[in-house]
Amino acid sequence: MKAEMIAVGTEILLGDIVNTDAQVISMGLNELGIDVYYQTVVGDNPERLKEVLDIARKRSDLIITTGGLGPTLDDLTRETIAEAFGKKLVLHKPTLRRITAFFEQIGREMTQNNVKQAMLPSDCKVLANDWGTAPGCVFEADGVHVMMLPGPPRECTPVFRTAGMAYLARLAGGVIVSHHIRIFGIGESTMEEKLHDLMERSSNPTVAPYAKDGECLVRVTAKADTKEEAEQLLEPVVRQVCDQLGDVVYGVDVPDLAHAVAKVLTEKGLSLSVAESCTGGLLSKRITDVPGASVFYKGGACTYCNEIKVKVLGVKQETLDRYTAVSSQTAREMAEGIAKAYGTDLGIGITGYAGPDGGEDGTPAGTIYIGIYDRGRTQVRCILSPRGREGARWEAANHALDMILRAAEGRKQLL
Repeated sequence: MKAEMIAVGTEILLGDIVNTDAQVISMGLNELGIDVYYQTVVGDNPERLKEVLDIARKRSDLIITTGGLGPTLDDLTRETIAEAFGKKLVLHKPTLRRITAFFEQIGREMTQNNVKQAMLPSDCKVLANDWGTAPGCVFEADGVHVMMLPGPPRECTPVFRTAGMAYLARLAGGVIVSHHIRIFGIGESTMEEKLHDLMERSSNPTVAPYAKDGECLVRVTAKADTKEEAEQLLEPVVRQVCDQLGDVVYGVDVPDLAHAVAKVLTEKGLSLSVAESCTGGLLSKRITDVPGASVFYKGGACTYCNEIKVKVLGVKQETLDRYTAVSSQTAREMAEGIAKAYGTDLGIGITGYAGPDGGEDGTPAGTIYIGIYDRGRTQVRCILSPRGREGARWEAANHALDMILRAAEGRKQLL
C-alpha cells in the first residue's frame, strides 16, 4: 500500500506547534509494512484541503488525516472529507452518548457544538477515543481507504496505536522491521566510510547511517511477509555492522547513552555520583530522566565556583592556583572528591569553558575536561567542542556518559 498523511491545522503552518503526530503514525505504518510516500500540512481552509485531497486520492491507497475534528467553526476536516468522497454525515448515537458521559464525568455542561463531533460519514468504522471527545473514523471509497484521527497528540497517539493500527493490520502487505545500532566516538563521515561497501550491496535489509545530538546510529531495515522472516534477514547484517564498527558501538535498540548507562550500572550493581561545573547539572538531569535511576545514582554537586570545589569536593587550592579550575588536574580531583564524598564506585568531574568566552590564559571556548574515578583509578578526557555554549554542554555530557559506560563494561577509555 502507498500511504499519504495530511495534517490539518494552521497552527502547524505558523510554527506554533510541532507535528509530532506524523512521527507516531509513520512509525506505526512502518511496523505494519505500509509505505509512506507523502506528507502534507494544510491550514484550516476547506478549499485548500479539498485540493490536497484531490491530489492524494489519485496517488495513494491510504489517506490518513490528523486534526480538524473538534467542535469549533474552523474544525472542518470531517465535513470537507465527507463532501470530497460523496459521503453523508449521520449522527452516530453511541459516540454522542460517549461525549455526553464525558462531560458529565468532568462536571461541565456540554454545549451544542459538541454534537457535531458525533456526526460521522455514513458506513464508516468508528475509532473510539477514550482520551478526548472527538472520535476517529475510517472508510473506503473508490478504492481508497481514508482514516481521520484527532489532532492533539495525547489523543491521536492512543487512538491510532489501538484502534487505527488494528484496522490497518488486515490491509498491510508484509511487515517492516528495523534495528538501531547506537554509536559514540566517531563522526558520521567515518562511520559511512567504514560501512560504505556494506551499504552499497545491501537492498533487503537496507543499511542507513544517521547523525543526531552528537552521536550516530545505523538503522538496519528489512521487509518480509512475517516479523520472524524479517528478523532472520536482519540478524547477520546487524552483527556485521557491529563487527565492522567495533568498540564505538554502545548498544542496539537502546534509546540513548543515558539509558545504556542506567541499564549497565543497574545490572552491575555499581553506584555513581557526579560533580559538574560548566554543564550546570545537565549530566545529572539526563541521568535522572531515566526511570529507576535512583538504584545507582546517589547524587551530584554543581560546583561552579572555586570555593565550593574546595569545600565540597576537596579540590586542593594549590591545584587551582597552579593549573586553574579548567584543567585535567582539577577534573581529576573533582571526580575523586565526589566519589569519596558520596561513597560511590564511580565519580565524574566536569570542568571547562562552555563559551562564549575562553580562559584568560588563552584556552579556547569549548575546552572541557572530564574526569572519571573508577574504583581506585582515575582518568581524564579532554574535548574541544566547536558547537557553541549549549552544544558544548551537551557534548560534554555525552562524553561523560560514554566514559561511565566504558568504565562499567570494562572497555578501554577513549582519551
